[in-house]
Amino acid sequence: MEVIIPFFIAQWYLSLFCQTFFLHRYSAHKAFTMSRAAEKFFFVLTWLFQGSNYLSAYGYGVMHRMHHAYADTPNDPHSPKYDQNLFKMMWKTKLTYSTITNKEVEVDQRFSEGVPQWHAFDNFARSWVSRLFWGASYFWVYWTFADAWWLWLLLPAQWLLSPIHGAIINWFAHVYGYTNFKVGDTSKNFLPFDFLMMGESYHNNHHKYGSRANFGGVRWHEFDPTYPIIKLLDKVGVIELVNKKEAKLKPEAKEKKVAA
Repeated sequence: MEVIIPFFIAQWYLSLFCQTFFLHRYSAHKAFTMSRAAEKFFFVLTWLFQGSNYLSAYGYGVMHRMHHAYADTPNDPHSPKYDQNLFKMMWKTKLTYSTITNKEVEVDQRFSEGVPQWHAFDNFARSWVSRLFWGASYFWVYWTFADAWWLWLLLPAQWLLSPIHGAIINWFAHVYGYTNFKVGDTSKNFLPFDFLMMGESYHNNHHKYGSRANFGGVRWHEFDPTYPIIKLLDKVGVIELVNKKEAKLKPEAKEKKVAA
């Protein structure tokens, strides 16, 4: 337990950081820019941290842009409104992601323009050789250090962390939570204090301001743990924020009250 729990928690947050920072805020929304060298560095970092459940920046970026364009409509790649349950939504998402990543379907230029691509690396990182290598590595860690039977219950989740992270937001943050803004979909802020999803659960805020690098900061308690890292990387020159000074936002209900 002294090894397995920290191992699981470390990968939870490291893989989630790559998803929210590189795949989501950079690849899909271009909230900041970076050099080609830095881009390739984060491709490799995503493979190292996501491991057996590595996600392509191209496939993720295109699919996520489609989600924003078609949120809660029949064309949405993942919506609780049109999928009967969580598992059917996850499977539909997987199929959509695969067809986009493998370029088996044509997509509008607005969804693909500017999305980073590194075909050779993606082919390697998404290969069964790579996935089996990482999966076997995790198994070895559990075989060597798991000292209680229930710890093995974490292993299947660790093999599938990226889809689990996506499902938490794409399902639960469209079903449960509170809203700061009226938008044309069911997006909600799933957690009032987002220590679990590194800012991703402020989903209603994000659907209102998709290109905003800070997903939180609307209410006093909405702290986005990823944003200070983004600010630091901007300060040291690794990335460059598109909007250096983001406007402080207020929930729409409070705005109306002030206006009155």
